[in-house]
Amino acid sequence: MARLVGGVGCSHVPAVGAAIDKGKTGDPYWAPYFAKLEPARAWMAEARPDVCIVVYNDHANAFSLEVIPTFALGLADEFPPADEGYGPRPVPVVRGHPELAWHLAEALIMDEFDLTLVNEMAVDHGLTVPLSVMFGEPDAWPSRVIPLCVNVVQYPPPTGNRCYRLGQAIRRAVDAFEGDERVVVFGTGGMSHQLQGGRAGFINVDFDTRFLDGLVADPEAIAGIPHVEYLREAGSEGIELVMWLVMRGALGPEVREVYRATHVPTSNTHNGLLVLEGA
Repeated sequence: MARLVGGVGCSHVPAVGAAIDKGKTGDPYWAPYFAKLEPARAWMAEARPDVCIVVYNDHANAFSLEVIPTFALGLADEFPPADEGYGPRPVPVVRGHPELAWHLAEALIMDEFDLTLVNEMAVDHGLTVPLSVMFGEPDAWPSRVIPLCVNVVQYPPPTGNRCYRLGQAIRRAVDAFEGDERVVVFGTGGMSHQLQGGRAGFINVDFDTRFLDGLVADPEAIAGIPHVEYLREAGSEGIELVMWLVMRGALGPEVREVYRATHVPTSNTHNGLLVLEGA
């Protein structure tokens, strides 16, 4: 049977992708951040996932305000990098895993999660930056990818509890898949940041630290954080952290923290990286 071998929580700051693409990772501003990635990349190389389920949010590239799915699952053979206004990132095309994706679609819908099923979709920095963070700059991504897009752009987004329960349902589905795939689940976005308004540039390291501690040790409590608390304590874009709860729900009640790194700031964001394994 398929086996879920771990989970990754990873910010998806677009400037990180730009630094990689433009060869700036050794610049004084960026070098301290990129130095923190090596232990996570070493874990990923040892984990050797066949498939990564990447939970991310689209930034008005695949979906506009005309159609806003709460949860959208990518079923295609491949997903091209999106043109986000300055051309697509110069990264490999993302290769899908339709067989496992369709299994997830059936299992999750039968588990009462109403998904939007997507057969053609470009993927933006929300998905490609975490792949770059964990895999570097390969000629081809070493893992197939199933994109799971979550609405955290247009109110109302799903609750943290709903995302946590979705992760638990994903675990049940993976465990029931009759293959020998090794699977890693990514939860992406965050951490605290705000891109506009009077609090533009807002970062709350204390909240983010409490969130990470609770995500590891008491995810049920973290799943109960209401939308307004994310807004108040983590900035308007801090709501992206609910996507980390999908990853955490997929790992089971107890986990082992393999690696944690944070960096302030990357661009205007508190950048977080967390690697977990089931206990």
